[in-house]
Amino acid sequence: MIIQLHHHPSPLHPILHLPKPLRTHRLRLRLRLPPAAAAAAAAAAGTSTSDSGLLFREKLLYLQSLDVDPGKALRHNPDFRCAPLSTLRAVESCLASFGIPRPSLGRILDMFPQLLTSDPDADLYPVFDFLLHEALIPFPDLPKSVLRCPRILVCSVDAQLRPALAFLRRFGFVGRHAITCQTSLLLVSSVEHTLLPKIEFLQSLGLDHGEVSRMAIRSPGLLTMSVENNMRPKAEFFLRDMRGSLAELKRFPQYFSFSLERKIRPRHRMLEEHGLEMPLPEMLKISDGEFTSRLIEMRLRRVDARG
Repeated sequence: MIIQLHHHPSPLHPILHLPKPLRTHRLRLRLRLPPAAAAAAAAAAGTSTSDSGLLFREKLLYLQSLDVDPGKALRHNPDFRCAPLSTLRAVESCLASFGIPRPSLGRILDMFPQLLTSDPDADLYPVFDFLLHEALIPFPDLPKSVLRCPRILVCSVDAQLRPALAFLRRFGFVGRHAITCQTSLLLVSSVEHTLLPKIEFLQSLGLDHGEVSRMAIRSPGLLTMSVENNMRPKAEFFLRDMRGSLAELKRFPQYFSFSLERKIRPRHRMLEEHGLEMPLPEMLKISDGEFTSRLIEMRLRRVDARG
């Protein structure tokens, strides 16, 4: 009887079984990409042909050229794995055609990776069409609108942007106060959960609807602030500790945009310690150095008056 002995080679690392060109590419990929992206790329390439692995690597390098984190993109947009590079380039081409510079494009795509696989015709052009023809924002101002609030690109025109615009126009943002590239960020706000709570809080202080409207038009940032973390504590401090009046808030709604702990409270304390008063805009709008100078000047004038 003849006994045949079969030699079974010891298993090697999977990467060593790959053809040399692909093995080299995978090794380079691991060296050049962040760990999370490299792991994802290795997994994808391990189940792909050499061609698809190289195409996947090309997409990752394309993201790196835009300063987009490939690992984040893969985590937040799994569709990116299967999308062809032409899809990514179509998104870039669309945004560039509306004046979005390439460095800014990278920041936008890193913030909202879902845009990487969006369909320009179905997802992006309708937003720009709305901004141009319904919000009536001039074409040269479109990049400013997007750069101030990139979230606008991922908002539904029908479910979000159009209802917000209609509400804001009824509220008073019309004519010379119409929505512009400076205030288009309000369009991404939920009417029910974001805009109305601010309006209702200001009305709860004793202001009527028209007064709140005029305040918001003068200081649109009011409609983006948190009621509990910003507006309520500042209003309570002003009306109780500073013994201010609603008339002052109506004249200077920008009060709510200043930091309570870093500016409002310490400056009020300094004035109170010396028994001095200062108009609200003058108290808050000037620099720390200018405030100190005026405080000293006021104290000297009071001494001279007594003398």
